[in-house]
Amino acid sequence: MQTERQKEILQVSLDLISQNGIQGLTIKNIASKIGTSEPAIYRHYKNKIHILLSILETFKTFSQFAFNEELNKDIDSVEKISNIFNKHFQEFTKNPSLVAVIFSEAIFTNEKLLIEKISGIMKENEEIMQKILKQGQINNEIRSDLDPNALSIVIMGSLRLFVKKWQFSSHSFDLIKNGKSLVEVVKKLIK
Repeated sequence: MQTERQKEILQVSLDLISQNGIQGLTIKNIASKIGTSEPAIYRHYKNKIHILLSILETFKTFSQFAFNEELNKDIDSVEKISNIFNKHFQEFTKNPSLVAVIFSEAIFTNEKLLIEKISGIMKENEEIMQKILKQGQINNEIRSDLDPNALSIVIMGSLRLFVKKWQFSSHSFDLIKNGKSLVEVVKKLIK
């Protein structure tokens, strides 16, 4: 359970990354933005890697819930995928700075702990997506001529690319509204 100060540190960290890139995330910058001392930040987090790990853990909790909730629903598999997309669009719209961390290759370069954390999140999400796809194929809701492992990469890759496009455009379009078009295309491809 995070303290209020830890939550504040994470939000300020996300804001700094979003505004200045990963190089803008320093303990000094966090302390300055919050209006406290650097040692006060270190009382809550060992270093900036641990701050990033905590951000990833927060996203993992959200993402696991979103994927597992849909996996366990008694609805069409195509709708499950649509709901997963929409939940992520809503979360990223609510917290756009999160995209700067989750989808940033630069942050993970040469940081074994971060690579392991994001790889674990990706693996879990991909496994659940594959289960949804396989169930959809068994129920004749999803094309059975497509490999569910490859299809999960295509589906999740399209989500990532679409969200990155939104990020790079400085959030110039409505992710939720425009995301509906992407979801409809994905539905048509897999049905």
